Amino acid sequence: MAILSSLLRSPARLVTPSRLRFLELLGSSSPSAQRCCTSDTSNSSVDQLSSGLEKYKDLQKYFNKRLKATYRRFSNVPDHSLVYGHHHEYFIESDGIYRTDQRQSEPVPEQVLNLGQVSGHEKETGLDNKEMEQRIQWTVQRIRLSPQEKHLAATLKPSHREEPRCVVVRLGKSNASAVDPPLIVAMLDKVLSFEWATDEVLFYTTLEGLRCSSAFRVDLTSSGSGITSVYEETHPDVFVEVALSRDRQMLSINCSSRTSSEVLLIDTTASHLEPFLIQPRQLDLLYHVEHWRKSLIILTNTGPGQEYQVVQAPLSEPHMTSWVPLFTPGPGTAIKDMDVVGDHCVLVARTPSGELLLVVVPLTRPKEAYTVQLPSWACAIQTKKPGVADQRSAFEFLISSPVHFPVPYCLYPEDGLLLSGTKDGTSPESQGNYSTTRLEACSQDGTLVPLTLFHSKPVESLHQAPLLVHVYGAYGRDLNMDFCPEKRLLLEQGWTLAYCHIRGGGERGLFWQRQARVEGKQRGVEDLQACLHHLVSLGASSPSLTALTACSAGAVPVGALCNRHPHMMRAVTLQAPFLDVLGTMEDPSLPLTLEDRDEWGNPGGNPNHKLTISSYCPLHNITPQCYPSILLTAYSGDPRVPLAGVLRYTEQLNDAIHTHFTGKPKSECETAPNVVLNIQPGANHHGPDDFELMLEEEALTLAFLYTELGLDPRPPRRRKRAQQ
Repeated sequence: MAILSSLLRSPARLVTPSRLRFLELLGSSSPSAQRCCTSDTSNSSVDQLSSGLEKYKDLQKYFNKRLKATYRRFSNVPDHSLVYGHHHEYFIESDGIYRTDQRQSEPVPEQVLNLGQVSGHEKETGLDNKEMEQRIQWTVQRIRLSPQEKHLAATLKPSHREEPRCVVVRLGKSNASAVDPPLIVAMLDKVLSFEWATDEVLFYTTLEGLRCSSAFRVDLTSSGSGITSVYEETHPDVFVEVALSRDRQMLSINCSSRTSSEVLLIDTTASHLEPFLIQPRQLDLLYHVEHWRKSLIILTNTGPGQEYQVVQAPLSEPHMTSWVPLFTPGPGTAIKDMDVVGDHCVLVARTPSGELLLVVVPLTRPKEAYTVQLPSWACAIQTKKPGVADQRSAFEFLISSPVHFPVPYCLYPEDGLLLSGTKDGTSPESQGNYSTTRLEACSQDGTLVPLTLFHSKPVESLHQAPLLVHVYGAYGRDLNMDFCPEKRLLLEQGWTLAYCHIRGGGERGLFWQRQARVEGKQRGVEDLQACLHHLVSLGASSPSLTALTACSAGAVPVGALCNRHPHMMRAVTLQAPFLDVLGTMEDPSLPLTLEDRDEWGNPGGNPNHKLTISSYCPLHNITPQCYPSILLTAYSGDPRVPLAGVLRYTEQLNDAIHTHFTGKPKSECETAPNVVLNIQPGANHHGPDDFELMLEEEALTLAFLYTELGLDPRPPRRRKRAQQ
């Protein structure tokens, strides 16, 4: 189990597209692997709303080819999607889920789930089954095996909505058995999280719109009672999910908001499978529970400064009064994740300088905790969930950065042995000769803001290099720094990449978010301004060669800075941008408004909150001036960010720019910016599921950046030598 999912899982205005997913698709036998059929994306009304795209079409085609070649270079991603049973290995192909029997000398793949069968069950008004099969794309999200491999459950996400479907398959005894083939025994709609308690009992939670408030169990025994309700949450800001402890002996129902936690445990070894409460919910108490022997290992924010520390409690007395501290990190070190591996607690932590490391706490000797250093370029870590038959004494994970290909590692905490999938943890082809520099910028109130810089030349030689600055800063989430082939392409093209870890995010712990929440939101804008000023003062670039990029809630500090200091950058790209903070937070009928009041405030009920939001809201502070060129990519049915706000922002921005240039004397020469609106059909806040559509979107972004910064992406042609 992981804190990143159980404590921060509630919906947010957040985009974190996984490039690993697309890399896996490209490395498979089909470019549309994990999907069946293709969807019709034509939408004339959407096309009419989009504007300013034609200027970039030729360059977009060029970059589409470049991106395909780049993705092919990095298609051999270490595979964490394989699921290991006691004797079988399960994997995903384009048309479904397969398994091979590892006891055979030459294993023959056996299909256990055909995605076509799932499409056949889909119903939609006005469409027959054949039409639905042609339109729906099913993406396999997660696979779970029951303890003795009697059943398999998998969630499949359809292309036309966010709510996944869970398919339960009764597995045959072997692939040689013609009389006992795999059989679909249940289909459960709108399932988000799910785990097996026994071979016959599955617990799951359901997603209604953007709320996940109900937990159920399904009993597959002949004498079972079918589907029964286990838990129902009444608070609209609480998100419910189920998770299984690493030793598979405890199943937890995690009920988390952004300011509180409540966990119920179910002993999977008991016959009654009834949940019991660990600690009742209380304001500003966050906790996450793992199981070890007859104890609970709990990650909770009861440490100094309300930061995370590790505590222990007996299973028989789990409430807060019995919590005993086991490990408290040093000042400035933030715990990001926790797992229990054998008799050790393994923590993922981030140092004050921003580097990732592992902390291993022997549970029988907690005072002998030790740290495990990771490569200095490591910026993101992805841990592997163990299967029913995986080795439980090892901690497997991938590390990467936006420009460093994922490298597999395995930690054996008993002796501190750390092994990588390559001899030195890197690969010359996959990593390249690029530098990772960690900096700090001094914000307006004296706070030092972390910056991560990726570059191919010394910092002092970067003044003529284009700079792409990445921003987020909300909900206590770290800025996404997973490997992205398109970022690697930019670095190889001579760009410098900067990642600004402004307040509101979670890079430096829980206080980092608290300082830029509600009435402190201005600090995130000030942090971003300080980062840009620091980069320019170092000679890392110049405003005419600087571009900013952000997704979802990251558009708030970027949009606010564009209103205040538009000459600090030349171009901006925003994906699924949250731009109308005031209008959205004043409308409680919109999705996420009630949940988001802890983050942005309640302008309808608190005059100070309204005053604060009004001071930085991108939409409500547009003024006639020369803005940078802006590319806005939005999705017509996005449930998290209302499209109306993006359209209003675009219209008002164009009006302000027109007013500015209409009133200027002709003698003042100033280039008018381009405001480009790219609205895509569909309801996916996280971007397109289709690989080709994703490439088109990324290619347009690159074409826009190169055009607006006046760059030529094509290498100069070599002159032919004159014949002697």
